[in-house]
Amino acid sequence: MREKVQAALDKIRPALQADGGDAELIDVKDGVVTVHLTGACGSCPMSVLTLRQGVERVIRQDVPEIKQLVAV
Repeated sequence: MREKVQAALDKIRPALQADGGDAELIDVKDGVVTVHLTGACGSCPMSVLTLRQGVERVIRQDVPEIKQLVAV
């Protein structure tokens, strides 16, 4: 499952990098995906929206068996 999540994350990575940010996959365990937003995304007030409407949406489309996405 980790490889599928990483592939999905790689699909949205160019959009994050275009705004000066990025997302790093930390862990996938028991259906819970842990990511770390870096760069401009780490300090952006819109990061929660980016996480839910962008990153989580793309990952859930490709890996519907995930239960939760958590940012650290």
